Amino acid sequence: MGSRSDAPQRSDAQRNRERILEVALAELSRSPDAPLSVIAKKAGVGQGTFYRNFPNREALVLEVHRHEVRQLTDSAEELVRTREPDRALREWMDGLAHFAMAKSGLADALRQATSATGGPARPGYSLVVAAIGTLLDANHEAGTIRPGVTPDDFILAIAGIWQIDPEGDWRTQSTRLLDIVMDGLRAGAPGRA
Repeated sequence: MGSRSDAPQRSDAQRNRERILEVALAELSRSPDAPLSVIAKKAGVGQGTFYRNFPNREALVLEVHRHEVRQLTDSAEELVRTREPDRALREWMDGLAHFAMAKSGLADALRQATSATGGPARPGYSLVVAAIGTLLDANHEAGTIRPGVTPDDFILAIAGIWQIDPEGDWRTQSTRLLDIVMDGLRAGAPGRA
């Protein structure tokens, strides 16, 4: 399904859209019923600009989620190009934890949007799995993690991050949990002494 968001935009229009998405993430994470007029006002755009980009709440919520998923998944390729494979994987895991904490606040709004549109229950999931596959493949090739770890294995191993309270000290908790997972992935790696 194509949308206006698929067409190239002028730089000021793109900045407006980015501001709307940034404010919407914060506001919808606080309250899934945040008024769209409040989001537009805090983003510094008029109602016409807002509704030209996002004709309804569901479109906004789904695009906020897609935007967050895109940032997360695009970062995997960049990290693989610029870091050692195991460092890339561990840094990406930190990004995933941040994503999980943002998504926990957005979860109610996302559930409402996907049930209202009949959309997929886990939009963007295949992109996340592909990013994990990219990172794991680079690590398998370098011998920095144990052989045979699949994206499904990885997802099950890190599932605890979705249990962390985003209102608490989530950074410390997620760092500890993900360090433990990374140590487990490195155990038995052929490239380790």
